[in-house]
Amino acid sequence: MATLNPVGVVPIPAESRRRSLRDTLHAKPCIRVIEAHSAMCAILADSVGIEHDAQRIEYDALWSGSLTDAAARGKPDTGVLDIRYRLSNIDDILDVTTRPMIVDADSGGYAEHFSINVRTLERHGVSAVIIEDKVGLKKNSLLGTSAEQAQESIPAFCDKIARGKAAQAAADFMIIARVESLVLDAGMDDALRRACAYVEAGADGVMIHTNRAQPDEILDFAARFRASHPGVPLVCVPTRLADVPFDEFARHRFNVVIYANQLLRAAYPAMREVALSILREGRTLAVEAQCMPVEDILNLIPGTR
Repeated sequence: MATLNPVGVVPIPAESRRRSLRDTLHAKPCIRVIEAHSAMCAILADSVGIEHDAQRIEYDALWSGSLTDAAARGKPDTGVLDIRYRLSNIDDILDVTTRPMIVDADSGGYAEHFSINVRTLERHGVSAVIIEDKVGLKKNSLLGTSAEQAQESIPAFCDKIARGKAAQAAADFMIIARVESLVLDAGMDDALRRACAYVEAGADGVMIHTNRAQPDEILDFAARFRASHPGVPLVCVPTRLADVPFDEFARHRFNVVIYANQLLRAAYPAMREVALSILREGRTLAVEAQCMPVEDILNLIPGTR
């Protein structure tokens, strides 16, 4: 019989966890990924699910994003957290879940450093890393052209991908290339040219990003990219596309949909309102209905009792 570790999760080898993302992608045409900026978020993601049409719907993997990881520590989303600093949080999360993890590594840094970080991430059991084709100080993509952002040259970014693939020790680790052309108004042709070049360089998947509120561009990209690369995993992060359902992305042959920041964004307003209410009321009675009972926290985290 399998035994639980102190936090209540059956331990699995890093190799098995790392491989599980590819296994899930082979088993499902499109998967749901939710951000986890803490171990508590990972426990929540593990515990939620619904029944729909006699099927269980739940999150298939976790996302460690640079935005949420930095914000949870009160840091700006400028790549300020070195990947090795982030590993402490990643390890905390992996301790309490068996789900695969995808890590956002911004631009990946220098190619020489990226190849080292790939080995580190796969050794910890991370399944995939996503790097974006930008250069210079990291600025959040949702800022678009309102912030000074520049794309890396195609040859330089292809070299970074190739070095990362050459460095990895196991074939099941995935390097996914994030194309920023639509965010930076470089156009559809540039986005497709880059995506194809990155796959040729060895990328295991492509993420196409947008900061617009309409899905037309990325759905058009998906159709065109699929014409030449029918089997390459395609990823989107629909932060600005709140009205587009998961099934619509699946219908357009996306394979991974990442809900990259919603848990952090939901937590802050709730905490702020509770803190203000306690000041206004001078007691906690008015906020108790908004708060998770302490008993539920004790039950949620195995080993507490």
